[in-house]
Amino acid sequence: MKSLLIKLVREGLGRLIVFVSYLTRPKAIKRSVQEQQEIEQAAKSLALYQFYACPFCTKTRRVIHQLNLPIEYRDAKSQPFRQQLEQGGGRVKVPCLRIEENNEVKWMYESGDIIEYLNKRFA
Repeated sequence: MKSLLIKLVREGLGRLIVFVSYLTRPKAIKRSVQEQQEIEQAAKSLALYQFYACPFCTKTRRVIHQLNLPIEYRDAKSQPFRQQLEQGGGRVKVPCLRIEENNEVKWMYESGDIIEYLNKRFA
């Protein structure tokens, strides 16, 4: 019973954070049409495994929005994404950015590391 209550409180707080984040999110970067097309092409090799109400995922999604990146979001609570995350990344921990470059796949955990990577690559 106590575990269920903690889970409900965590989910409720997470959704409140998502709502406040939506209300206060920064404006997206404006780029030329050609620059944005190049960014969109590069972003096709990225996918963010996340939980909707996770505060660290929300933080990461804010930066993705601000950088105007069309990155695919994958809900790690549902299949097949949970299994992909566990098999590819080695554990079910979010946020996790799947990066496919040069026929190689890298799995990047930790919101701070993901945000730093995205800022260096796309800002």
